[in-house]
Amino acid sequence: MRGFIRENFFPFKNKIKVDYLNNILSEDILFSKINYNFAISNISSLSDIRENSIIFLEKELDINKLASKSIHVISSSKENIKYYKSISIVNNLNDAYNKILNYLYFHDDSEKFPDIYNNINGSYISKFSLIDNSCEIGKNCSISRGVQIGKNCIIKNNVVIKNTILGNNVIISDNTSIGTTGFGFDLKKRGSKFLNPQLGIVIIDDDVHIGSSCTIDRAKIDFTYIGKNSMIDNMVHIGHNVIIGDNACIAAQTGISGSVTIGNNVTIGGQVGFAGHIKIGNNVIIAAKSGVTKNLNDNSVVAGFPAIDIKEWKKNIIKQKKNGYQRNSKNITS
Repeated sequence: MRGFIRENFFPFKNKIKVDYLNNILSEDILFSKINYNFAISNISSLSDIRENSIIFLEKELDINKLASKSIHVISSSKENIKYYKSISIVNNLNDAYNKILNYLYFHDDSEKFPDIYNNINGSYISKFSLIDNSCEIGKNCSISRGVQIGKNCIIKNNVVIKNTILGNNVIISDNTSIGTTGFGFDLKKRGSKFLNPQLGIVIIDDDVHIGSSCTIDRAKIDFTYIGKNSMIDNMVHIGHNVIIGDNACIAAQTGISGSVTIGNNVTIGGQVGFAGHIKIGNNVIIAAKSGVTKNLNDNSVVAGFPAIDIKEWKKNIIKQKKNGYQRNSKNITS
């Protein structure tokens, strides 16, 4: 279920061959060599190498999979020249990413995004979406181009779904937005005009329940994923590129930063916050109001900020209470 056709969601604005990248980047390009001048038809990531595509590398990396003649590397690391026969070196990788992908693709943060909606029972549904006839869709929903919804799904009122594939038996509760823009940007170049185009999607597997007023951001290149039989409570935010395994139970007001990977059978209390780019193992339990700032191994039970083993956390709380009581007692008797 994790594959998708990017053009279904993000139509090409311009189709080009590799040599035209020099025109788009102009003075930003420092070096270029082209092994095979193919027509660009996709974007690759390190986890999913696609033929006839471009890939963006920030660091020096020697990857055999990128030796294909139909992959062109764009990098800000000059050291990568020695590894790849088809490569462009640029001043700023974020700038190059933005210029190239905004030129290649339409996306819903760009002007004149092409979509056509039909008003069906009080909801606006794209003629380019694919929805099984067994689904129930409430009032005042918006379902955009490319969206696929499987069998026996229930979409309640005021729901926005775009850039998303839903499995079977999925329930989306009122006022939730799925497939929204991920928060990708360069700290050195702030501002809404410089946000990275988000050209991935959201995939929600079978038998998932999503609560009210949740927001699930689409991925930057690949997908944000929620595994089978997971339960997401109300007012949860799931950032771009997040991967959540099967049977997750996530309580209200949890915030999961981008590129977090969460294993199977994880239980997360209310108002938990996750730092980005960390990995959470299987069968982990995280107490309410915890702040998770580092990787957690399988079967961990944690609490506090920063989140630590719950037994250690309880010991610390007892110590703090004792110390506080002693200080207060001295103040009272003095």
